[in-house]
Amino acid sequence: MPTPTSQSSESDLYTPLTGAPLTAGQLPRGAAPLTLAIVALAALGLWQFADWSPAGAAVVGALVYTAVIYLWSRVVEGPRKATDRLVTAVVTCAFLLALLPLISVVVTVLSNGLARFDTEFFSYSMRGIVGEGGGAYHAIMGTLIITALAALISVPVGLLTAVYLVEYGRGKLAKAITFFVDVMTGIPSIVAGLFAYALFALIFGPGVRMGIMGAIALSVLMIPVVVRSTEEMLKLVPNELREASYALAVPKWRTIVKVVLPTALAGIATGVTLAIARVIGETAPLLITVGITSSDNFNPFDGRMATLSVFSYYEYVNPGVPPQFSLDRAWAAALTLIIIVMVLNLVARLISRLFAPKTRA
Repeated sequence: MPTPTSQSSESDLYTPLTGAPLTAGQLPRGAAPLTLAIVALAALGLWQFADWSPAGAAVVGALVYTAVIYLWSRVVEGPRKATDRLVTAVVTCAFLLALLPLISVVVTVLSNGLARFDTEFFSYSMRGIVGEGGGAYHAIMGTLIITALAALISVPVGLLTAVYLVEYGRGKLAKAITFFVDVMTGIPSIVAGLFAYALFALIFGPGVRMGIMGAIALSVLMIPVVVRSTEEMLKLVPNELREASYALAVPKWRTIVKVVLPTALAGIATGVTLAIARVIGETAPLLITVGITSSDNFNPFDGRMATLSVFSYYEYVNPGVPPQFSLDRAWAAALTLIIIVMVLNLVARLISRLFAPKTRA
């Protein structure tokens, strides 16, 4: 038969130092998502029917949700669990608030861009078009050609630079290259455009516009991204693989080609794809170097070319009469650009899965 002392000791096992029992109640399953949904509907009502701004309604909704879930949990579950609920609510609200601008941009572009998202838009240029009609076929092809040229320049340079930094670079030259890569990472895109324009102006004279100029400007922005992503992937290759290759008397260059690069191929390809997605929507450097044209020009070494970003900009700032036709084309070009970027990001994820090193259980 337990004594009063043993009963007291047994009860102390279930009582923390704060005096609150560890076996407190629990909120119903799905209480937090249900509360969040109710608060979100209330915030939506404030925006739609009370003339609140979307940002104000979202912030107030986040504060109300956090306060409600914390107080409810404190009453039912105790202060310890309530603190955990509070932190979870703050993180959830921060994520949703950060997601709102992206959702707003996508919804706005979709609602305005679908008006001209048709076959004519993708199969015709703006040659001889005034007012209604026309399309962005020439701009789409120009974007793809210039971006492909930029990748053709950037990938070999960035890959070889990363290989040197990881496999060979140990001295002052490697430190200098790393420093300049870091500087290039923060270069504004307009500076890259001015660099390419000044370079070709020295050769061909002022006023020249060519697609290759835009490709070089974009490559200046792509190279540091490719170098950094490739460098990190090469560092993740286990040294045991290199040492095993050296133990078989394989030269270092052959080890890099046959062992290191294939192992890091998935990460390298993903980094290159993300670098392309990073520069394909640039406007400022292409505005300076490539310009705009209403006709088809698929030769990057001869004359102006059209790109989606510059096409959208010109249609928006120089609308025709009536202006709605130009605005519809601008929004449709922006929607096309967003879809291309989304596809590139999906391709990057697919590459990382398909070409990831296979491991046996």
